[in-house]
Amino acid sequence: MSFAELLASAEPRDDGFALAIPESWHQGRTGYGGLSATLALAAARQLGGELPALRSAQVSFVGPLYGAIDARVRVLRSGKNATWVSAELTRDGGVGLLASFVFMGPVESSLHLNDCAPPADLIPLEEAKELAPGGFSPTFLRNHFDVRFALPRSEEKRPEFCWWVRPKVWQDIDPALAPLLCADGVPPGVLPLMNPGVMVSTMTWQINMLTPAPVTRDGWWLLRSVGTYAEQGCSSQQMQLWNADGQPVLSAIQSVALFG
Repeated sequence: MSFAELLASAEPRDDGFALAIPESWHQGRTGYGGLSATLALAAARQLGGELPALRSAQVSFVGPLYGAIDARVRVLRSGKNATWVSAELTRDGGVGLLASFVFMGPVESSLHLNDCAPPADLIPLEEAKELAPGGFSPTFLRNHFDVRFALPRSEEKRPEFCWWVRPKVWQDIDPALAPLLCADGVPPGVLPLMNPGVMVSTMTWQINMLTPAPVTRDGWWLLRSVGTYAEQGCSSQQMQLWNADGQPVLSAIQSVALFG
């Protein structure tokens, strides 16, 4: 079931919707984090009325989400130019995800700053080799995404992943939802420095949208995840997403628990 098909299967509720996350979208024992966050965003956009563009989001991954879930949404505040919406995903009454979204219209400003260039040694999309997900790859990645390596192979272990990623079925995905759906598709940046098989779990995700109208070519996005700190089972990573033409779309930071 593609993302568009999954969203179309949702049963409307007064304050959100209900649906079932199939096993093909699993990441370990829970639904893929990017999927859960995007379902919360979709619910917020459906229930929030005439909203401007998403500009910021805070997501907490509280517990596992799989099978039948409920998405509930509440408008926290609607100002002259910005609207704050909270979303909650639950399973069997237990909270699995909490999210806060800020939708904001454009504001005139004299400041223009863009220090978000793609990596200098980036492999162009057309030349990038396909990553064939193996048995240790998350279920969601094997079933729902095309992946290509975006940086040259290095013999040195670095706390970094950089991939070209797109949904296998991308044509029917709302462009406002596509970046968030893909942005968590790379593993935590610190994983290459860890022993194989170590369990990891994202705790929080702070997202800033760098454009009000994200677009790309043929569904492809460039994702980069860089681990910047790890100590006593917690790591911090910087994340960026560009479109297929190298234009910055999203910047984020994640807190990831490391169980080993």
